[in-house]
Amino acid sequence: MGRLFGTDGVRGRANADLTPELALAIAVAAAHTLAESDRSHPPLAVVGRDTRASGEMLEAAVVAGLTSAGANVVRVGVLPTPGVAYLVGETKADFGVMLSASHNPMPDNGIKLFAAGGHKLPDEVELRIESAVEANEAAGWTRPTGAGVGRVHDLPDGAEHYVQHLVDTVPHRLDGLRIVVDCANGAASEVAPMAYRQAGAEVIAIHAEPNGLNINEDCGSQHLDALRAAVLEHGADLGVAHDGDADRCVAMTADGAEVDGDQIMAILALAMREAGTLTQDTLVATVMSNLGLRLAMSAAGIRLVETKVGDRYVLEELRSSGLALGGEQSGHLVLPAYATTGDGILTGLHLMSRVASTGRSLAELAAVVTKLPQVLINVPVGDRTVGAGAPAVLGAVAEAEAELGETGRVLLRPSGTEPLVRVMVEAPTRELAQSVAERIAAQVRAASPV
Repeated sequence: MGRLFGTDGVRGRANADLTPELALAIAVAAAHTLAESDRSHPPLAVVGRDTRASGEMLEAAVVAGLTSAGANVVRVGVLPTPGVAYLVGETKADFGVMLSASHNPMPDNGIKLFAAGGHKLPDEVELRIESAVEANEAAGWTRPTGAGVGRVHDLPDGAEHYVQHLVDTVPHRLDGLRIVVDCANGAASEVAPMAYRQAGAEVIAIHAEPNGLNINEDCGSQHLDALRAAVLEHGADLGVAHDGDADRCVAMTADGAEVDGDQIMAILALAMREAGTLTQDTLVATVMSNLGLRLAMSAAGIRLVETKVGDRYVLEELRSSGLALGGEQSGHLVLPAYATTGDGILTGLHLMSRVASTGRSLAELAAVVTKLPQVLINVPVGDRTVGAGAPAVLGAVAEAEAELGETGRVLLRPSGTEPLVRVMVEAPTRELAQSVAERIAAQVRAASPV
């Protein structure tokens, strides 16, 4: 068996890579691993899912695995990933399970696990669960019988509790704003319009009619054409788009310009610094964030801390340093004062609150970041280490960095999951960025041919 857990849980094609049998085995291993420190009571798990048809099948398998291991289960049904994380803490559950493949296409699904309090699992705990699955340890565990078998209960008002929590965090109501929300036919379809309306906005919801098969299909945060068209058609003040499990948020200005996670982070960082809530005047972002964000934060006197790519590394830095805001260019933002993981609806509410409180348009607020043209080339290689570390490649990178100076940036990164080396270049013009990226990519290909 290859590595099960990626940077955000287990993912694969449902009923092919991610089978009910595997889901059951992961659930049993998670129940034993995550509840082993306290056996004074039967462990309690919160289980939620997005709108994929396969979620029904996998939910049944996960619930069967958990109850067979003696865990009681609270099913919350269709809910965003951060909603499940919130309810893990709210119900004082021992852990949580979310069935979703986030922004992936419908045939895929995934399993995300949360520890007590709704926090993502450390790498070492994921490895212990993975090892237990691989060793088929469930066969050796004592199965409870009779009253020891876990029970299943539904939490029909879980969505309302989650929405109320979100609305309670908003620093300024959204009255007077007309907004469009693209729900990606996913887990946000009910709760995102509900949250924005309760906060005071006039809401036009699109792609909020999930049928189990249309999640992320030409909609949501990965496909913004429909959002742009709806914002322009309805004369909205702004638009927001979420992905399938609503842990991301990207936005659209009134005139149809995209506002990505880097720009949203800058807007919220300045708002929080003004309110005195930006701890240590510091923002956390990944190495993939645009140089324009770094320059904007430097000009504003805000320190920027960089992490590896992946929201889990942003979360680790936020928690270990006690910081208040971080995120990714993709629109995956974390506000630890209100959430234990990235929350797209929470992000949307706070972004809209800033627009409403300042009376400034989203376009004006986003203009604080001047994004540099960014080119990314994924180079197939025979060996990722050789492709990224060959002397000729490193020489080409050094030459490019000298050429760009402080006006640009080069990032060379082996993929963590595929036989690729990613070459990312930022420069004052797209033409220069493309030229420099292709020059480095050619050296990578030559160093490690496929």
